[in-house]
Amino acid sequence: MKYRSVTVEAPATTANLGPAFDAMGVALDIWNWLTMEAGGESRVEVEGQGSGELPKGRENVVYAAALRLFREAGVEAPPLRIRCRNKIPLKRGLGSSSAAIVGGLVGANALLGNPVSQERMLALAVEMEGHPDNVTPALLGGAQIVVTDGNKLVTSPVRMPTDLKVVLYVPNGTISTAEARKALPKQVSREDAVFNLGRAALLVNALASDRPQDLRAATEDRLHQPYREHLFPAMKVIIRDALKAGALGAFVSGSGPTVLALARGREMSIAYEMAEGARKANAPGETVITRPTEKGAHIIEAA
Repeated sequence: MKYRSVTVEAPATTANLGPAFDAMGVALDIWNWLTMEAGGESRVEVEGQGSGELPKGRENVVYAAALRLFREAGVEAPPLRIRCRNKIPLKRGLGSSSAAIVGGLVGANALLGNPVSQERMLALAVEMEGHPDNVTPALLGGAQIVVTDGNKLVTSPVRMPTDLKVVLYVPNGTISTAEARKALPKQVSREDAVFNLGRAALLVNALASDRPQDLRAATEDRLHQPYREHLFPAMKVIIRDALKAGALGAFVSGSGPTVLALARGREMSIAYEMAEGARKANAPGETVITRPTEKGAHIIEAA
């Protein structure tokens, strides 16, 4: 054991970005912190989001991820005391479970002196989460394309404009990922598949080439948002009002119900109009203005 205690911060993430379903995600400048100590009594303490709701023992996702890392390293896990301070809302499409998994893996790996490679940690995170679009930016930071090639994950970073801002409308209600996936059809038309393929390509080029004028079309979707609208009917109104207020593009974050708008200026006006649209649609919640971050989960203190 190289360290007795480490502190990790792991970012929120948004996935899909409209058309890039299950294939792209972005790390956001909203963070969960955790301190992991080896020895003493095994337990998990949670402050902030999820306090009183998340498990406080070894079944907690952070603890489970730490145990998975120790098994991967071939080391018997000591008792762990984990203290979490969470800012990422749960079950809102902002990658709270990915942050927990990645935070637990990075923390346990650091305690051991980082014997497990980042590539292998990503594979473990995907194994635990079930799909790669949130865990990849949570671990690597920035905007990330991720695809599966046989048994291998292929990741590719996408450069984003440094002045791009993010406006979130985070409803009070929740949607589970499992529930959102059940809403999806088993087959889609060729027309809809082509619609999304073109927009996913346009999205990557719009970000990498700094073409904000393309983002409105580039964030449209026909593969998942229309089928999930009944889970959160206000989403269409909030997206519409964000665009009317000057958002460059807007879409449902991950499996929802959070709606995300991309902006370069007018963030307060966009936030106001999103909240006003939600109010009229009887969907209480809060607005958050943030930005993408190039940082993934990382150690901020070790002793």
